[in-house]
Amino acid sequence: MSAPEQGAAATDGTPGGLIVFLNGTSSSGKSSIAAELLRILDEPFFHLPVDAFHAMRTRREMEPERLATVLHRTWRGYHRAIAGMAAAGNNVVVDHVLSEEWRLRDCLDLFVPQDVVFVGVHCPRAELERRERERGDRPPGLAAGQLAQVHAHGIYDIECDTSVADPLLCARRVKEFLPRRPAPTAFQRLREKRAGR
Repeated sequence: MSAPEQGAAATDGTPGGLIVFLNGTSSSGKSSIAAELLRILDEPFFHLPVDAFHAMRTRREMEPERLATVLHRTWRGYHRAIAGMAAAGNNVVVDHVLSEEWRLRDCLDLFVPQDVVFVGVHCPRAELERRERERGDRPPGLAAGQLAQVHAHGIYDIECDTSVADPLLCARRVKEFLPRRPAPTAFQRLREKRAGR
């Protein structure tokens, strides 16, 4: 299989950027892998973590119904910020939690599928729970509660298990994969699957 061309051109002719999309539960190691990728990748990349978008929001208390709406809008805005950065020709590393099915649908609609490298970041439940206890900044059981949905779509370009490989090793595997990305990409296959083809 031949590698797809990087970066579909934007309307002004600017080549689109590459999106390295890290998907896994909370505490699975996505941010650590992203930090290593920025350190070792040859081209400039931006790390866009969803936690940074949540951190920008006001800390004012909200009733649950309103909070749910604000969170939904935050995720939608986050996806559009990623798409905008890539459309402007920037390479982006994304760390994401696809714990709700609509989030993947939204990304499939927005991102140029041949420009996405979809990385599954896996970690066993027991290790996730140990990391949560050690961190102390996440509700106990958060990651375990996300496990069933996060990887439910079942298709990735490349996968790693952070219980057996450290962040640098995972990042190196992704870096080595980039020049030999197969076509169709995982995002292309997911789009076709969704369209019933």
